[in-house]
Amino acid sequence: MVRGTITRLVTTITAVAVAVALAFAAVPATAQAAPKSPPKPDALQLVGTGIEETILVKQDERPKLFQMLLSEVNWLAQASGSTSGVPKPADLGPKFTVTLLVKNAPNQLYHLYPMAEGGPRAHRPAKQPSGKKTDAWFYGRLSMPESLRLGGAPLEGKPDVVQSGIGGGVGTDLAVEEVNPVEEMTVAFAEFRRLFLLNGAVLLVILTGLAGMAFLIRRRV
Repeated sequence: MVRGTITRLVTTITAVAVAVALAFAAVPATAQAAPKSPPKPDALQLVGTGIEETILVKQDERPKLFQMLLSEVNWLAQASGSTSGVPKPADLGPKFTVTLLVKNAPNQLYHLYPMAEGGPRAHRPAKQPSGKKTDAWFYGRLSMPESLRLGGAPLEGKPDVVQSGIGGGVGTDLAVEEVNPVEEMTVAFAEFRRLFLLNGAVLLVILTGLAGMAFLIRRRV
């Protein structure tokens, strides 16, 4: 009876150890499967209705304005379309195009319609400087009109929709923290993997000790 109990104990420990080993192999694969984030732009161009010359905003020269304009489009690269169908041109209003640059080379391009009926709209055309994307339309952020105005677009000021209520020329000093969902997900996977490996290592040590004790008991019996 004692031998049967020991045999079942050893079998259970072996099964758990195999499950832990399989989990170790699965976690890195999941982390590697996370989509890669696009290259970080260091400048952007703004053109559109009423803008006579292309406006260039560089990160190292006007970092806060750059971050504010970037926040209007940086989430569009990996997002799925949030509107059904293509809006009617008559409902879109003035059109502005933001082109993100990486080392002076165009990387991403988006069309923005800050005065569209029903709220700001954004369009990600299929043809992109960095390759082909899925054509998609989105509801833009409510801060889009004011961000574009502070960037140089001829739009009526609405400072109440910008953080801190800053409008006019001083709005270019507004700090906006860039949030990249892909990077956040990659960091989360890395933290989960680290925690899982640490807990798994402790569990493996415990299981090894139990297996050793079971072996010694079996020899004595």
